[in-house]
Amino acid sequence: ADLKNDIEAIAKEVTGNTNVSITSAGATGVIITMPQTKTDLRSQLFDALKEKYNLTDEDLLADEDVSASISKEIKVGAIKAVIVGSILILIYVSFRFKDYRFGASAVAALIHDVLVMFAVYAIFRVPLNNSFIAAMLTIVGYSINDTIVLFDRIRENKVKKGVKEHEPAPVELIDDSITQTIGRSVSTSFTTILFVFMLFVFGLAYGLDSLKEFAFPLIIGILSGTYSSIFIASPLWYDLSHLHAKKVAESKVKAKPAK
Repeated sequence: ADLKNDIEAIAKEVTGNTNVSITSAGATGVIITMPQTKTDLRSQLFDALKEKYNLTDEDLLADEDVSASISKEIKVGAIKAVIVGSILILIYVSFRFKDYRFGASAVAALIHDVLVMFAVYAIFRVPLNNSFIAAMLTIVGYSINDTIVLFDRIRENKVKKGVKEHEPAPVELIDDSITQTIGRSVSTSFTTILFVFMLFVFGLAYGLDSLKEFAFPLIIGILSGTYSSIFIASPLWYDLSHLHAKKVAESKVKAKPAK
């Protein structure tokens, strides 16, 4: 308690901030919370603590901004990046496959992956730091790549089976396409997760919180991206294909003149 009060008094004297608080003070370290404190003041505080307790630069374990305003800026930036990325992906995939249903299905799978990532950050209380946007965009890019590979195989099988543009796709076409690409999807996901998991273990072993907070959501996101490509994107395209074929058939019936 005396150590905690002593450090808190030094912090308040250096920063002039009466809201300085000491979360913990003991053998494992000290956590000092200072709302809206500038970087130079934090440096002055650490210099004072070094002089008082004979510390070295290596004793400073972390120095981060965790204010609500910073978190809000990161969240807004991530949302904007994902929205812009999703719109561009929708345009690209629709143009690439000459069918907007491919683009809509791919973007729906991406939205699923992004929501899963948000859930991971919320449920496991992972801090929103600078790696948040990077993790989100990494998962979006990884997931859309897996989805495009599957869609490309679906398009190839449509040509082989002679399925025309306005005909409903047979369920066997989807099954065959998934079977032909699932080996590639699983092996790619496994090797990627293995590498990211090693990063997580490395961060856990050496106490690198930033590495853990980046690697753990990526592991969940990669699993989600693999799942969504197979179980969301392709079935959704199948449903949209049948819905489009039904509408075309109904319009032909209405347009047919009565005898």
